Amino acid sequence: MSGKKCWEGIKTGAPGNSDILIMGVPFDGAVSGARGAAEAPGRLRELSKSATPLSEEGVDLRNLVIYDRDNVQFNHDWAGYFMEVEKQASNLLQTGGLPLFLGGDHSVTIPLAGAFARYYYPKPVGMVHLDAHSDLMDIYQGEKWSHACPQRRFLEQDNVSPENMFLVGIREFELEEIEFIKDNPGLGLVTARRYYREGHKAILEEMVSKLKSLEAIYLSIDIDILDPAYAPGTGTPQAGGVSTRELIELVRGTMTGLPVKTIDLVEVAPPIDPSDITSRAALKVIYEIFAAVVSSKEQNN
Repeated sequence: MSGKKCWEGIKTGAPGNSDILIMGVPFDGAVSGARGAAEAPGRLRELSKSATPLSEEGVDLRNLVIYDRDNVQFNHDWAGYFMEVEKQASNLLQTGGLPLFLGGDHSVTIPLAGAFARYYYPKPVGMVHLDAHSDLMDIYQGEKWSHACPQRRFLEQDNVSPENMFLVGIREFELEEIEFIKDNPGLGLVTARRYYREGHKAILEEMVSKLKSLEAIYLSIDIDILDPAYAPGTGTPQAGGVSTRELIELVRGTMTGLPVKTIDLVEVAPPIDPSDITSRAALKVIYEIFAAVVSSKEQNN
């Protein structure tokens, strides 16, 4: 298997003629829990070598064209690295495909979403954040670029407002985040318990109704939205999360109902989970993202 290319069976293309643009951001220097997320881009690519190019419902992914830019390698200069990540993300945004960024811990969303917001400026943009944590801290453990801070940093962009954010699966808060949420009642937030009680369909309808007028949505998927039973390999797991089935439905529903223009998938930590349960769950989500793009492409032809 080692001789097979990544994303086996799927066409590869150049930045200007590809449907999906993949870039790895192997950085986990901002975690507050266990490290290992830096290894996720490599492990997900390795597992893709033996994946069948079909969705779970038989959508033929060979009709997709992927450009994989490989990783932005960390250079031991955190500020300089984030500047380079933002630069490379900006370059991909200009090529016309759907960027799919593979983290890394959730701090990598800071430069990625920053590039996204600036690319669409001055038009207002939105965020769908699938996570166990709200990531709304201003400073966490003395750092403004902590993986607990990406959504707070996103809100500092001139074309981003709390009313254009929607957080799903949340089940752990810091006191500062609770106060921030109280002070910003327009922010959309669905706890894991509310998701469980009200159901998938109702939450998706609320999300789409809130964000459908926007031209561009950033979808950020933290694998710890999953219950640890489905994703043990993540740095800050929280009990009481959604199932892999529910996450797939959330992602597909978001992509169908909203203008998702950029996606990241973060916090998969392969060293913590040698069984690859978590990495394979993430890969399943990725392939269903591929299927959503193929379906949209076929409908528009």
